[in-house]
Amino acid sequence: MNQTASDRVRWTTTDIDLLPENEGTRYEIIDGELFMTRAPHWKHQRTCLNITLELEVWSRSSGLGQASITPGVLFSETDNVIPDVVWASHERLAVLLDEAGHLTGAPDLVVEVLSPGVENERRDREAKLKLYASRGVKEYWIADWRLQQVEVYRRENARLTLIATLLDHDELSSPLLPGFSCAVSRFFV
Repeated sequence: MNQTASDRVRWTTTDIDLLPENEGTRYEIIDGELFMTRAPHWKHQRTCLNITLELEVWSRSSGLGQASITPGVLFSETDNVIPDVVWASHERLAVLLDEAGHLTGAPDLVVEVLSPGVENERRDREAKLKLYASRGVKEYWIADWRLQQVEVYRRENARLTLIATLLDHDELSSPLLPGFSCAVSRFFV
């Protein structure tokens, strides 16, 4: 018997609270679908740290916002994710942070660092791209430490559209981050 979309289990944030705590396991829900991932590769973590560092140094000098690694973003009961890196303006943070310190809506910028595997790529390139677009993220970067490249998606006509694939020798800048400029290679050291 084939399972239809309406027959499948729809996970919620409450369901995650009932799952056993496994060290290094991360649970995310996108459109009611549960994704479980293990602790990422060392280079994945280094890439997250480097991107956050570049964004945070710029943020402190500009005074425009803050960057963070792996914050919880609780869009709804059925859309609960943990992006690798986010950046949000001070104005958005004032509105989005709940009492538990989680974001309850779209940060300005979301960065996902690809993990190996078809399921991981599908999650970041399809499910999360669709979720972030529908929730109002202004810019989405997908970083690949193996290929040393960054795909930049920018909001155009209520969609996140791929506007550039930058390689390690390219400079990354963004109208979202006035004055920010960084060699892509700095993300992968």
